[in-house]
Amino acid sequence: MSKDFKLDSLGGFEDTVDVVTTPIKYEEAEPTNKRGFFKGFIDGFRKIEVIDEALDPNLTDVERANILADRSPLKRNLKNRHIQMIAIGGSIGTGLFVGSGSSLATGGPAPLIICYFLIGTMVFSSVQALGELSVAFPISGSFLSLTTRMVSPIWSFAMAWNYGLQWIVLLPLELVAAALTIGYWNNSVNGAAWVSIFYALIVFINIFGVKGYGEAEFLFSAIKVIAVVGFVILGIVLNCGGGPVGGYIGGKYWHDPGAFNHGFKGFCGVFVSAAFAFAGTELIGLVAAETENPRKTLPKAAKQVFWRITLFYLVALTMVGLLVPYNDPRLIGNSDVSASPFVIAIRNAGIGELPSVMNVVILVSVLSVGNSSVYGCSRTIATMANQGFLPKCCGYIDRKGRPAVGVLITLVFGLLCFLAATPKQEDVFDWMMALSGLSSIFTWGTICLCHLRFRMALKAQGRSTDELSFTAMGGIWGSIWSVVLNVLVLIVQFWVALFPEGSADAYNFFQLYLNAAFVLFCIGVFLVWKRFKVTWIIPIKEIDIDTGRRVEDWDLLKQEIADEKAFIASKPWYYRLYNMWC
Repeated sequence: MSKDFKLDSLGGFEDTVDVVTTPIKYEEAEPTNKRGFFKGFIDGFRKIEVIDEALDPNLTDVERANILADRSPLKRNLKNRHIQMIAIGGSIGTGLFVGSGSSLATGGPAPLIICYFLIGTMVFSSVQALGELSVAFPISGSFLSLTTRMVSPIWSFAMAWNYGLQWIVLLPLELVAAALTIGYWNNSVNGAAWVSIFYALIVFINIFGVKGYGEAEFLFSAIKVIAVVGFVILGIVLNCGGGPVGGYIGGKYWHDPGAFNHGFKGFCGVFVSAAFAFAGTELIGLVAAETENPRKTLPKAAKQVFWRITLFYLVALTMVGLLVPYNDPRLIGNSDVSASPFVIAIRNAGIGELPSVMNVVILVSVLSVGNSSVYGCSRTIATMANQGFLPKCCGYIDRKGRPAVGVLITLVFGLLCFLAATPKQEDVFDWMMALSGLSSIFTWGTICLCHLRFRMALKAQGRSTDELSFTAMGGIWGSIWSVVLNVLVLIVQFWVALFPEGSADAYNFFQLYLNAAFVLFCIGVFLVWKRFKVTWIIPIKEIDIDTGRRVEDWDLLKQEIADEKAFIASKPWYYRLYNMWC
């Protein structure tokens, strides 16, 4: 099959034909207008039947998983605007708007910027590596499926369970956080009532499948983008003395009470907190299988993460450090919206109604992460079923392209949000969070490990990056840097967890490091399940670098990529700069 190009609105190349390796046919459903709305709605949940040849029974588990990931019938309904907005504002929630308050109190304004910058470089390198892999392999499960073929099934099993647990725990936590946010205005209503409303909203959004998720995230992310940009502009005005209270602030709080708090221990505490604040950034890779044109869309999305890190985190938190002293008593001992340094900064300026607006943004952010939890967990469950890590029924995809069983399982666990009505809710949620606390660290490290082994496999099999339409900006060194920082976070977290106040504390250690024990438990379960007959690591020369690549003519693809590079090189420097970062 040939492939043509045309110039898009910015003078770049736009694909006009999407080629695939294997044509896949699905059972045709009767048009909804012939069945009636209600019957069509019910029929939409029926399983979609793939009309394709049976798999070879002699395939290995890894080969079978690779083919099933490529043939997934998930709908490609996410458009460019959805992906770009998810990349810029998706998964930004209480980690930034509320969690940054405890980070400021723990380490002071200087570590707040330094640590978020260091972790930002790690996350950016990880997303760049993920972008390269996702463009090359726009398959169901993304990095979860690729871990099976690039690293080993045993590590893929542990990471899939670990990643799914992260999202399944986050859903009830975010629903409870949303109810607590409402308490800023009215705490007389039982929290369970608000939880019910927000739970119903999440269910309603996910009835519409990936399109519902995409539209909701587009709206949620747009609100967050506007809010953060508005806060940065307001922060500059307030810092220069333009608020109702007046008075130039400048760098006053960097001198009194100071730029650092609690010395090196405080710095390490912020370093770990910053890593958790970026959780969920890897979702842009998971949406690859449901994107209209991943070859064009995902590279831009991977680049947009740079702006999320720079604008939303570094610039916004710089303003927070200038406007709020780290010894502000409201930052300490609170976990709700009253501890948000964004809200405190506006209150300190004497602006009456604006804190309520900021709390609306925090509520939207919480609901956004809850919505992402259903998306991320349901796709993880479907991927695990394809790889044989869960019963086959868990991979059920309905006619609308929804992983219906995965969504149902996630929503059932989401009912844990009603524990908010119990007096022991805090203890329950602390231990739930402990189970998935380090999940993002393991995930980012695994993505970069997959990227490194993919590059090694290309070289070992006589191939090169010339066949890749998008390559990570940092190359293999970016992935190496990310792996090193991920290991450092694990080491620092071990120290902070075991010695929170100078002496060993077993209770605190297990609350903060239980997730590492869970990963080891998963490895043990897999070994027993497979009777210790496992492939510990896939040999480099045996790594499958073709299944799911969506290419029929490699020479044609290389020529197209060369033409694109030549076209960009012919443009002025400002266009090349724009193309590099956007």
